[in-house]
Amino acid sequence: MNKTGFLYDERYQQHQTGCFHPEVPDRLASVYDGIKEAGLLSKLVLIKACLPEMKWIETVHDKNYIQRFEAACGSGQTMFDSPDNQMCAVSYEIALLAVGGVLEAVRQVMDGQLDNAFCAVRPPGHHAEVNRAMGFCYFNNVAIAARYIQKQWGIGRVGIVDFDVHHGNGTQHIFEEDPTVFYYSIHQHPSFAYPGTGREFEHGKNLGYGYTKNSPVLPGQGDDVYKRLMQRDLFPAFAEFKPQVMLVSAGFDAHADDDMSDIKLSTEGFSWIAKKIVEMANAYAQGRLISVLEGGYSLKRLPELARNHIQILLNG
Repeated sequence: MNKTGFLYDERYQQHQTGCFHPEVPDRLASVYDGIKEAGLLSKLVLIKACLPEMKWIETVHDKNYIQRFEAACGSGQTMFDSPDNQMCAVSYEIALLAVGGVLEAVRQVMDGQLDNAFCAVRPPGHHAEVNRAMGFCYFNNVAIAARYIQKQWGIGRVGIVDFDVHHGNGTQHIFEEDPTVFYYSIHQHPSFAYPGTGREFEHGKNLGYGYTKNSPVLPGQGDDVYKRLMQRDLFPAFAEFKPQVMLVSAGFDAHADDDMSDIKLSTEGFSWIAKKIVEMANAYAQGRLISVLEGGYSLKRLPELARNHIQILLNG
């Protein structure tokens, strides 16, 4: 059994998004309850969040953007950059804690204290761009973690797998000219799926051309299509790239019971994805894998999906 870290901090629930918003504090409470009821807490190494050094956030986000976000919270604004990004007076601090918690999980994995980790954080991050908040996201947790891994630990190749049903436009744009980070996303497209990016012909730019890969999935599709596309697109790409560390944007909103998409993945389909990601981490990255919560809005399904994901990390 692996030594798996679990990042959870009750302070993440202080980020309030208002009535009728899908990204609610109960999401994390449901994840924690699912893990606790399954008897997994005693098998995990609990990680507490801490504030990060600002220099790591500045490896991804403009200083002016960071200052705008802090000032908006401090002045009592309840929306930042987009109507999707509802917030409260402490949202800036909680977003910092999300980054800091993920970086602490990374540190423990890179130090050899942990084999892998799952980070139950909010707000999520993969839509956040260099200078713009989007899609419930303020700081791009996974992108900052990738830069931290590279700069603090001297890692040359980082692989990111994003299976959230919405394309991680922020992560793609941050790394699209960078050949040292391979970004792969499988997501719903086209139809109404947010944010409308992540088309199959988007491969990166300049030196980064060939290090971005998207697998768009049509509405109504499920397990079979996901398996076929990942076998065609992701597995050979990572076999060639051979990431030394892997990060996962773990969004569970492609489930058939999640109202945020028209994709019909089953619980078993998500487990298959997690097993394959762990296999790749074992093959190329010495098992070093840090999985970070993104979407997943069915409070009925999120507990079991996160629980199964963590169980697979434990089993290795």
